[in-house]
Amino acid sequence: NGKHALLLVDGMRMGSATNGNVSWSRIPVAQIERIEIIRGPASAMYGSDAIGGVVQIFTRRSEETFHFSAEAGAGNYGTQNGSVSMSGKQNGWNYGATVSHESTKGFNSRPWTTTANPDKDGFHNLAASARLGYTFAPGHEVLLSALHADGMSRYDGSGATNDWVSKTRNGNGSLVLKNKINPNWNSTLTFGRSNDYSDNLRNGLFDSRFNTDQNLYSWQHDLNTRWGNLLVGLESTRQSITTSDNYAEKTRQNDSVQLGWNRGFGQHRLQGSIRHDDDSLFGDKTTGSLAYGYRLTPNWRASASIGTAFKAPTFNDLYYPLKNGNIGNPDVRPESAVNREITIHHEAGNHALSLTWYLNHIKDMISWTQVGAVTTPTNIDTARIEGATLNWQGRLRGFDLAFNYDWLDAKDQKNSRQLPRRARHSANASAGQEIGPWNWRTEFQFTGKRHEYPSTGPKVDMGSYTLVNLYAAYRFAPAWSVFARVNNLFDRDYILVNTYATPGRNAFIGIRYSPK
Repeated sequence: NGKHALLLVDGMRMGSATNGNVSWSRIPVAQIERIEIIRGPASAMYGSDAIGGVVQIFTRRSEETFHFSAEAGAGNYGTQNGSVSMSGKQNGWNYGATVSHESTKGFNSRPWTTTANPDKDGFHNLAASARLGYTFAPGHEVLLSALHADGMSRYDGSGATNDWVSKTRNGNGSLVLKNKINPNWNSTLTFGRSNDYSDNLRNGLFDSRFNTDQNLYSWQHDLNTRWGNLLVGLESTRQSITTSDNYAEKTRQNDSVQLGWNRGFGQHRLQGSIRHDDDSLFGDKTTGSLAYGYRLTPNWRASASIGTAFKAPTFNDLYYPLKNGNIGNPDVRPESAVNREITIHHEAGNHALSLTWYLNHIKDMISWTQVGAVTTPTNIDTARIEGATLNWQGRLRGFDLAFNYDWLDAKDQKNSRQLPRRARHSANASAGQEIGPWNWRTEFQFTGKRHEYPSTGPKVDMGSYTLVNLYAAYRFAPAWSVFARVNNLFDRDYILVNTYATPGRNAFIGIRYSPK
């Protein structure tokens, strides 16, 4: 589920320590340079939460002497976006700064229920990021970076008719010192802090507050030896919460040590890692991974891996105070997982093809269940998640093409039923082309049948759907372009969560200034 993916922004953990979720909508797209994804368990490198994978976002930096860009646009639902960015690199210095704003009046998020407020549920987010680095000698660099987002979203929850507003502040800041000790030894020292703040209002009145602060201290060493490449890391993380409710514990400390190794032998490559975490709230946890790769031919390679991972219980899981029939459980244990994976990959010219099979067993899954007169978290569930992913991308007759297909069998082994909101079949495809000043792309997204198990009432089936999106851009001057996007072209009705609506057909147009 969403709590099984770890989000890092410029190396810093992001998310709430109380409910364990990440405010993905608060990450400003205009300030992203690139996104790197590790699929599968990665606790042996990153610790808790990395059961399903790791998403790492890097904010913008420049390799040019100076670069300035800006864009603005508007669309359906009263949507407006705008951003301004500048970056540069000169005389050992590198810098970058971006300010962005996005807002929408939204739509009624729960039109099919009489217990929800029939108003529009809007959203806005104002964000800024900055970074400043200086290379004071070859191989020696100091880097400061910061990100802050301030936003508001309206929503309709379950229960009686209420107008809910969530005001959030999210961000991070870090100081990184990189030193090349010698040609075979690189050191990276990091000091950082991230936060996730939220105030929730019901019908205009304050209802609750959940604030998370995280401090990070890490020291990583990358060594190139005759026995292979080694990674040695020390990390200490401290989480603290401030809430409107009284929690029995409000701080936790996690200290870890990790060791990674990889080496190639002709057509063979081995990789292994191990990490030990010592958490002040639940104790010790050791995770590891081992992978083997073999290049069959210059175009074909295969690999196999096995790895373990864990997810620490949240402050809510452990210490949520008795409220509205819910209460935490200080005896709940961390979730743990074992994943096996086999991949075959082919590359030739402009084409890349891969097929991956995986099997992930997650035990001691934390589930809030009814125990007597209260609902409390217990370790009762075990999940078996098996799947396969086929991915292809290439260039054919001047067209850029991509396709992927996922088969997923995700079961709760306690009662042998499919996990909710997971489609057994899903696929994506895109086709695009760049012709002179024109750039266009068509996207297709298919999601198969899914279902939910409401706390009351029978199982709810959610039908399959296919979405088609269009994008086009035209560069009418060396630094200027206009662009347009149409989402859900055929106005398909579909749901991701029972009783909650999704956008119908909508369009967005804008103008961009970005010198090449």
